[in-house]
Amino acid sequence: MSTAASSQYDSIFRPGLFKGQVHVVTGGGSGIGRCTAHELAALGATVVITGRTQEKLDKVAAEIREDGGLVDTAAFDIRDEEQVKAAVSRIVADHGRIHGLVNNAGGQFPSPMEMISKRGFEAVVANNLTGGFLMAREVFNQSMSKHGGGAIVNMAADMWNGMAGMAHSGAARAGMVNLTKTAAFEWARAHVRVNAVAPGWVASSGMDSYGPAMAPMILSLKDNLPMKRLGLEAEISSVICFLLSPGAAFVTGVTVAIDGGAGVNNPVWPKAPHEPAPNYNGFHRAQTPKVLQGG
Repeated sequence: MSTAASSQYDSIFRPGLFKGQVHVVTGGGSGIGRCTAHELAALGATVVITGRTQEKLDKVAAEIREDGGLVDTAAFDIRDEEQVKAAVSRIVADHGRIHGLVNNAGGQFPSPMEMISKRGFEAVVANNLTGGFLMAREVFNQSMSKHGGGAIVNMAADMWNGMAGMAHSGAARAGMVNLTKTAAFEWARAHVRVNAVAPGWVASSGMDSYGPAMAPMILSLKDNLPMKRLGLEAEISSVICFLLSPGAAFVTGVTVAIDGGAGVNNPVWPKAPHEPAPNYNGFHRAQTPKVLQGG
């Protein structure tokens, strides 16, 4: 998972797949969003990365430009309705129609459910559900409904059996799965496809935000998966890119679990010992989270 020797993103998709298209990636300044922005740019898209911190966006934009990609930035808060409306308006004015939206931005903090305050609960729901709704609505209203459709990919999570220690995020992500289905049905008339991805345990920069108390648990996650390893950012990005692509033209309203077999895990049946499953890491700028370095 260290930075690959290649100087370009090694995507599984054909070069130029998204040439001439504009794709917006929220939360593009780090983690899965950063990786996805790189892959989309490598495939010819003009990528607009968004986030709350201009400095983080500028750093990723510089990486993409160094690799020869086309990128723009938009710093705003997806939780603020007026900021979302204004930002999408600027993107449309600057770039024309929006072909794809990756609703990646979000965040949460670990806590037992009984200790989550109303303010904390609402903040996570705003990050992981309401903000995505606002982005999707504005991209639809201001661009996709007027210019022949497009594709939206929302971010969910492995919350199918609840989300112990993160009740706020589990509730929000479950809401996003349902919102995805509703949007897919209502917006099919405008040729807009809406899908979601539900990553499991992924070795991404977000792991470093949970603090040292969570480190032992994070290091043991791989032992609880049938594939015996964590996922990589590129393994999420490749599914997102497929759902945005013409190859998924008949796919809408679904949530794709990308979880290393977590969804089929059986706590009763003994797991046979084996080596970790092979991985795919086409991201030439991938960075190992600090919590996993040497772990």
